[in-house]
Amino acid sequence: MTPIFYHRLLLLVALLILLAIGLNFGGSSIQLRDLFASDESADLARLILLEVRLPRLLLAALVGAALGMSGAAIQGLLRNPLAEPGILGISSGGAAMAVIALYLGFAGWGFTGWGFSGWGFAGAGPSGAGGSGLNAWLLPLFAITGSGLALAVIVWIARMNRSKVTIILAGVAISAFCSGLIALVLSLSPNPFAFQEISYWLLGSLNGRDLGHVVLMLPGLLIGGWLLLTTRRYLMSLTLGEDVAHTLGFSNQHWRTRVLVGVAIATGSAVALTGIIGFVGLIIPHLVRPLVRGRPDYLLVSSALAGAVFLLGLDILVQLLPTGPEIQVGALAAIIGGPFFLYLLLTNLLKGDVWRS
Repeated sequence: MTPIFYHRLLLLVALLILLAIGLNFGGSSIQLRDLFASDESADLARLILLEVRLPRLLLAALVGAALGMSGAAIQGLLRNPLAEPGILGISSGGAAMAVIALYLGFAGWGFTGWGFSGWGFAGAGPSGAGGSGLNAWLLPLFAITGSGLALAVIVWIARMNRSKVTIILAGVAISAFCSGLIALVLSLSPNPFAFQEISYWLLGSLNGRDLGHVVLMLPGLLIGGWLLLTTRRYLMSLTLGEDVAHTLGFSNQHWRTRVLVGVAIATGSAVALTGIIGFVGLIIPHLVRPLVRGRPDYLLVSSALAGAVFLLGLDILVQLLPTGPEIQVGALAAIIGGPFFLYLLLTNLLKGDVWRS
């Protein structure tokens, strides 16, 4: 058995341990052992553990896996260690399209009463019944489209100028544009409650999610993850340059598009359900890369597992912190990821790598 197998096994064990911990802690004192109680408390425990805590934990793991794998793929495609869906505006693009879809009434979360369908031009406010099942599926599709458009612009700019700073600045510009678009749409909303709820969602949160949201996330992770895994050999060949990849039989246009679509599907699906949770795709590949000896083809699966562990751990932490109102997991990820990004930037600057094409 190889070291790669062992570290993936450890990540899987850590994931299972965190799931067990998460089921035992929350807003109430209910724990796993209460499922086996002999009185009516077992029914309450089953409700809280299986319908409230477990879906949230599963969604955290799925979103973390999607963001971790997407970050590893986009870093390999652009050959830029500073690339990440949040930094490059991919997440913001997905969020902007999701907000537009909600505003126009095209989409909503149809599985819970937490959804926002009906909050647009008519000003009906958050719908207590949520939208239809079809509308629920439209929201991830809009977010995927937005993420894909943002990523397409980044890849187009990268083909003209592969400088790390140019790519990062392009991401900053896309993020700023999408943030302005979101602010414009929210300012036009006639419903202050919808404005508050959408603003809260954009900060990145897993609170209030149920199995319906897990069902919405699974296709995005499975399809996007499968597309990215099929490009692992291409990403490995890119370490030697696009010309070498072409001589090895890879059509750069075809495989670049597969990476683009895979990242857009995985990231867009995550953003549609949890809002913007940044820096997961930046931190995780850097932590995992030494364990896979820097190989992009091995990095994808390992980053998915590590991303699931990381975001699940963050979500458990925000529930345990004695802060009164629960901290948004997106805010905590930014608090951790911001200094980490600054460290990487300064490290590359001192090495003279930041300005290299």
